[in-house]
Amino acid sequence: MQEKHRFTWPHKDLLDVSQLSLDEVNHLLDTGEQFHEINRRPVKKVPTLKGKSVVLFFAEPSTRTKTSFDVAGKRLSADTFALTKSGSSITKGETLKDTALTLQAMNPDVIVIRHWSSGAAQYLAERLDCAIVNAGDGWHAHPTQALLDAFSLRNHWGRSFAGKTVLILGDILHSRVARSNVQLLTKLGASVRLCAPHTLLPAGVHNWPVTVHTSLDQAVQGADAVMCLRLQLERQQAGLLPDLSEYATTYCLTARHMAMANPGALVLHPGPMNRGLEIASELADRPESLVLEQVASGVAVRMAILFLHATRKDGGTK
Repeated sequence: MQEKHRFTWPHKDLLDVSQLSLDEVNHLLDTGEQFHEINRRPVKKVPTLKGKSVVLFFAEPSTRTKTSFDVAGKRLSADTFALTKSGSSITKGETLKDTALTLQAMNPDVIVIRHWSSGAAQYLAERLDCAIVNAGDGWHAHPTQALLDAFSLRNHWGRSFAGKTVLILGDILHSRVARSNVQLLTKLGASVRLCAPHTLLPAGVHNWPVTVHTSLDQAVQGADAVMCLRLQLERQQAGLLPDLSEYATTYCLTARHMAMANPGALVLHPGPMNRGLEIASELADRPESLVLEQVASGVAVRMAILFLHATRKDGGTK
């Protein structure tokens, strides 16, 4: 792909959106727009990364992120190789360090990692020469999800997020998606609100650059977009939610709530959705829902991420 403007990508790795300047975010999203156009063609493949190799190292289950990175790599003509926890020596007791060194011996250009441990991506980045892309580490960060969410909103709002208000609703405590989106959306100029029951708000949240609500009726008023989060049922053994039906009654986003938001307000969800628990089923399927658009945006943005990191002159290209 020929870039319209020369821009030297300075980062070997993508670990968190906090490492990106506003110019770098916009350059990455602009690059994603070019690939988004390619994805609408009858033939959706370009030779941009022919001869490059991308390892998808997913120690946690994933459908959307893993598949979209796989599609992104293949559409750029890279060779992609998937490694999951069940298909790796992690299940035999191998350490992350030894797995990393084994992968490095195969000389990949990019390793995309999802891991249950916060900091796993940085651990690899400090030890390996190839580019490391964080596809979600513990509760810490999910930078590529935040970037694709911003890409989806930018398709409707344009480059300026100033004056826009985004409400993030749901399980903030366990959400790396929420943490990365708060950082990125505020960097882009949006105002961010959080809404959740007290038990699903992290300690120190009042020090974040956000407004915190526990009432959804109050939080949604005047919002330009509402981002629902998946209620992470697998992390609820601590009894933080004694009754799921009560949660749905109080925090499930419905058309009634969206009527209190600004006209034309958009609805997002990173998936997978628990319909009727986090978001009303009919609302998820309405035109203002960007849920499927987020999936398409994810392929374009991840194509941009692989391209920028695999072709960086003192990183992946060498």
